[in-house]
Amino acid sequence: MKMSPQMQADAALRPILEIEDLRIAFSGRGGESEAVKGVSLSVAPGEVLGLVGESGSGKTVTMLAAAGLLERNGRIAGGRVRIAGQDVTRASRGMLRPIRGAVVSMIFQNPRAALNPIRSVGDQIADAIRAHERVSKAQAHARAVALLTAVNFPRPEAQARAYPHELSGGMCQRAMIAVALACNPRLLIADEPTTGLDPTTQKSVMDLLAGLIADRGMAMVLITHDLAMAAQYCARVAVMEQGALVETGLPRRIFLAPRHPYTQRLVAASPTRGARIEDLVPPGTLPALPAAPAPTLGRPHLLEVIGLQKDFGGGARAVDGVSFTLNAGQSLGLVGESGSGKSTTSRLVCRLLDADAGAIVFDGQDLAATSERDFPRSPRRSDIQLVFQDPTDSLNPRFTAREAIADPLRRLGGLRGRALEAAVRETADLVSFPQALLDRLPHQLSGGQKARVGIGRAVCLRPKLMVLDEPTAALDVSVQAVVLHLLERLRRELGMAYLFVSHDLNVVRMMCAETLVMKSGRIVEAAPTETLFTAPEHPYTRSLLAAVPSLDALQGD
Repeated sequence: MKMSPQMQADAALRPILEIEDLRIAFSGRGGESEAVKGVSLSVAPGEVLGLVGESGSGKTVTMLAAAGLLERNGRIAGGRVRIAGQDVTRASRGMLRPIRGAVVSMIFQNPRAALNPIRSVGDQIADAIRAHERVSKAQAHARAVALLTAVNFPRPEAQARAYPHELSGGMCQRAMIAVALACNPRLLIADEPTTGLDPTTQKSVMDLLAGLIADRGMAMVLITHDLAMAAQYCARVAVMEQGALVETGLPRRIFLAPRHPYTQRLVAASPTRGARIEDLVPPGTLPALPAAPAPTLGRPHLLEVIGLQKDFGGGARAVDGVSFTLNAGQSLGLVGESGSGKSTTSRLVCRLLDADAGAIVFDGQDLAATSERDFPRSPRRSDIQLVFQDPTDSLNPRFTAREAIADPLRRLGGLRGRALEAAVRETADLVSFPQALLDRLPHQLSGGQKARVGIGRAVCLRPKLMVLDEPTAALDVSVQAVVLHLLERLRRELGMAYLFVSHDLNVVRMMCAETLVMKSGRIVEAAPTETLFTAPEHPYTRSLLAAVPSLDALQGD
């Protein structure tokens, strides 16, 4: 039947996604548990809905159900889901197959897990196109390259032939977005699409998505724990807690005048331009921070990096003549875009990589003279520890929390028996990890608990220097606030120095006295943090700062 102009107009106004009183249950050893409890929401063409809340709030599960991607032990226990007017509540996988990709597409939070490791990213985009459209391989490849260009791949033709393991995390994330956009879906579900991306890349990706939504009349659900991003890009915001929808409304109303206590806690825990670490946690919930250590003026530097250089294959120079100093007890920020050389620099300092040139003078000794292979046996090994970006990936899944903390104490500290057990328990107390959970495996712990184990494993040997590589990037804002408070307390109590590598400039502003800005392997600006944020000199620094979303912007709306 041919649609009349009025019918076409009505269809254009109809929500692309309609969820009514949705309830989702999961079966387990203890029976069924309800993960989503009567959620109702809709998204219209051209609209971006922000879905915010902490891990376990039910936001991702709700959208997985809408896309027909629930795990086998999950079921829709009640309610209804319509996509483009079609009821998909109890549709079979066969019925959903032509809908997924062409009508609804999803950008997953962990692109490395979502991308096929044995096919190039260009082939994976072409696969998605050819699954829904009758086009030649050459046509699909050309469109794949165009999509990689659109998501800011610097060498799209060449990088279309790259495999996921050959790309950085940020590049994998952009490739995943290209796969999701391949068939011009009407509904895009973006699950933390910019986690781990630097501010300028995050802005370019979100601007791209927002432009596509506006130009093509698509709808998007943005699942995020970044409230500032939701405020900047979403027309409406829905807040979920423990499977229920607790508050919905315009971003300005939700974030400037939150009504629900849970929303109030989320807003309070979100870093803003003028916030201090103490401001992020509710008063009285954590011990007061000890006094900051006195400056180490006139004393030798703990770390002095001189002319550091690292080349990779193909003539690419990841680190190009980097020099800086770090004093005992100081926290030094290192920021820049993905590929700027930050993580490579941190790995050179930790001696996980060998430098091609330059010196790494630590406590008076040039560590660059010791090879990457020999450094684990060096007496200095216990003095420098690394906290990784994602505690889930960095913890051994077969080690309990007790074993994870005990391992460096045994290997590097030489502890055994009762002394080892006492040190493990002392470390657990130091990082506020409950001793009752020491025998749990990583999958049995929350994100915040895993972060504490990762930090405990690093501080158990009382290092002089901790290298923190995006230590809170994968955490919810309230958990991030608690972990940052913990890190600051440990620095002040133990007198450790931090090299703090992060994409989150608001976090760096709170945590670091001085900040280095890297671009293309070089340090382009170095200054006291407050000076750098209020009066940046280099154009690149200004572009980084301008790209950072902030709830502060709502004040001027």
